[in-house]
Amino acid sequence: MSTTLIAGGTVVSSTGRSEADVLIDGEKIVAVLAPGSTLLGHDLKSSVDTVLDAAGKYVVPGGIDAHTHMQMPFGGTEASDTFETGTRAAAWGGTTTIVDFAIQKYGERVMDSLQSWHDKADGECAIDYGFHQIIGDVNDDSLKAMEGLTGEGISSYKLFMAYPGVFYSDDAQIYKAMRVGAETGLMTMMHAENGPAIDAMVAELLAQGKTDPYYHGVARAWQMEEEATHRAIMLANLTGAPLYVVHVSAKQAVAQLAAARHNGQNVFGETCPQYLYLSLEDQLGAPGFEGAKWVCSTPLRSKLEHHQDHMWQALRTNELQMVSTDHCPFCMKGQKDMGVGDFSKIPNGIGGVEHRMNLIYQGVVDGKIPLERWVEITSTTPARMFGMYGRKGVITPGADADVVIYNPQGHTSIGLEKTHHMNMDYSAWEGFEIDGHVDTVLSRGRVIVDDNQYLGSKTHGQYLRRDPSQYLI
Repeated sequence: MSTTLIAGGTVVSSTGRSEADVLIDGEKIVAVLAPGSTLLGHDLKSSVDTVLDAAGKYVVPGGIDAHTHMQMPFGGTEASDTFETGTRAAAWGGTTTIVDFAIQKYGERVMDSLQSWHDKADGECAIDYGFHQIIGDVNDDSLKAMEGLTGEGISSYKLFMAYPGVFYSDDAQIYKAMRVGAETGLMTMMHAENGPAIDAMVAELLAQGKTDPYYHGVARAWQMEEEATHRAIMLANLTGAPLYVVHVSAKQAVAQLAAARHNGQNVFGETCPQYLYLSLEDQLGAPGFEGAKWVCSTPLRSKLEHHQDHMWQALRTNELQMVSTDHCPFCMKGQKDMGVGDFSKIPNGIGGVEHRMNLIYQGVVDGKIPLERWVEITSTTPARMFGMYGRKGVITPGADADVVIYNPQGHTSIGLEKTHHMNMDYSAWEGFEIDGHVDTVLSRGRVIVDDNQYLGSKTHGQYLRRDPSQYLI
């Protein structure tokens, strides 16, 4: 096994920062040393195989994106990133672990669907990966199968309160699944929107001739998100199940989560970069059909109502615990344009797995969050929330050597002809400028990105068996 010394950098954790050198042996971190320490010898640099100079840079644990959808079938098409292209793009942006979703569709067996996702990902990932399990058909057989998920290294499952006829679960099904989740230690993840009411609003808008992408946001009003979030919280309270609400976009939904947490309930939430930076008016309301680029669910919210500012505030105060991407990319040509003349037929999703670390770091530069909080919400908390901490999400002896050397003096221009490695024909982040740069990325001790070169391999990533959540109160 080879040895690597990351020398001269500032190691940043969720709790602080310090000047330190990081020693890696094979795939593991074996020591974090004071600069110039002679504890392991007088000339450590000369005794290792590789020295990476991190002077003037931050040394942080690799990013963990706990919400991605590679090769996801949706709306008559499939997400355009494969596990190969999507994890390679993630690596470029400093993300070294993803947790994707295995999808049980109506009429399928849970374990069969899980195996199909293993078949898609095995040998195709540049970085390590795990799975959440979507339960799209809650019945006696799938409830029984849920009891076996922990044995497969899966400690979380997802339900949908949206998309009737596709993934939707009614309250009785949610109640039954949460009962199993509470008994088996599974984290319940919830897409919280009132799907039947949304479908009624969609039909009304289309009947009125309101077909542009903008009306996707109108139909999925914040009231639909707040109501479903409250209902999910109440069902979780009744059953004792821990609850994690995905892609929170409305400040009113945050208030529901905060109230439940104030009462001591194991309730958590994530937001995504799109809800921090993009808006109903500026993106979904772009001229013509351009707004289709930003159709996602939950939708982009009105900047006039200050949802975006509230998301940043919630991240500062831990009313929201982390940032994922809900990476579900579709091309404009041949995919998004399926919805020309009918916004309800636009595949829902935004590509962002490559840019999350940079976009949230810009929040540090802009004074919205501290540097340590950046590490916490992009790496450490995802590791704790989903049973990976100790191996992932931290720079400490014994952890996997997933490390990013981040240059605060660097610069990243995002755009289709600039920084863009996702398998898409446009960038939802076109024109964004980041005051920082991912210089070097290591995955389990192997340098996979360095000096604007990709050095990784699609066979490097390994399936990550996860433990129960380490974040419960």
